[in-house]
Amino acid sequence: MTEPPARDVRAVIRRIFLRPETPSAVTPDDTGDVEPPPPPGPRSTVQLGFGLGIGLLLAAVVGVVAYSLQQLVLMIVAALFVALGLNPAVEWLASHRLPRAVAVLIVVLGMIILIGLGLWAIAPVAAEQIQLLMLNAPTYLNELRANDQIADLDERYHIISQLTSLLTSSSLITSLFGGILGASQILVNALASIIITMVLTIYFLASMPSVKQVVYRLAPASRRARVRYLADEMFARLGGYLSGVFIVVLCVSAFAFVYMSIIGLGRYALALTVVVAIFALIPLVGNTISMIVISIVAFSQSPVMGLVTIIVFLLYQQFDAYFIQPRVFARSMNVPGPLVIIAVLAGGTLLGVVGALLAVPMAAVLLLLYREVVIPALDRR
Repeated sequence: MTEPPARDVRAVIRRIFLRPETPSAVTPDDTGDVEPPPPPGPRSTVQLGFGLGIGLLLAAVVGVVAYSLQQLVLMIVAALFVALGLNPAVEWLASHRLPRAVAVLIVVLGMIILIGLGLWAIAPVAAEQIQLLMLNAPTYLNELRANDQIADLDERYHIISQLTSLLTSSSLITSLFGGILGASQILVNALASIIITMVLTIYFLASMPSVKQVVYRLAPASRRARVRYLADEMFARLGGYLSGVFIVVLCVSAFAFVYMSIIGLGRYALALTVVVAIFALIPLVGNTISMIVISIVAFSQSPVMGLVTIIVFLLYQQFDAYFIQPRVFARSMNVPGPLVIIAVLAGGTLLGVVGALLAVPMAAVLLLLYREVVIPALDRR
């Protein structure tokens, strides 16, 4: 008798011990060759349409949810930005052998104390000056009629008359806030947003190392060191944006206070400086709005003073746009000056005020990725 071939013996052993009970798509035959799996059949039109419909429905649901939660998303982004701006102070305290929780507590309490002292020192004087300014606003508007050109415009379009009636009537609060109920709702929503943002800021500050570790672990282990470097640079530049905004607001507020004290608007200088500081946080249009407010008060004193105020603030806007902001943000975020201007214009055009606020840090992040990722990849080709 002839012995069976070794291939047949291996095939029998494979069938008995190694082959699963359920048939698979790839099965060996008696000769040991592997049969290729059958090609998948074509998907039916019903399956394709059903899959597309489910995908569109899910996309619509995600869009509606994102739109409904846009206020919460903005609070989270604002809290993250503030936390990134305060994180260098926390890191400095932690480097001096303080526990991170204690460092966060010191920084948060210091920020609250500084804001409280500032409000305690400024709020009474600013409130008194704002009240005096509102009481004298109708008189200032009537004095504008002494100018022939303004009087002619008022005779045609009744601008001053309408503004005077609006300021002296009780419908101003109603038209602005929807009455007492509307003003109360706006105040409650603002307080709730501030409290939630502060709580999120404290949470982000306390858990910043954990947040960074989560970002690091999203990358493969072979590239984690590179991702760590890029993420740290992004966090540093996003935090540097806040320090840059603080410097810009401080410069324009100091300039406005000194100018109004010199030209004879010292009675309203502090109140109008608060207005300038608030509007300076709005890119592109903030300085223009504050210029209009100050110019109205200056015109009530004298047409020459109003005209000089407009010219001076226009000159300062050009100085701020082409000298202060480019240098401040180029140092804190390593973004060229022309790119800062282009980013703010593009962000404001696309998303309004929010887009203008986020344009500069997003430009810094994109520029970092371009320098550290795109250019090295192109150089290796």
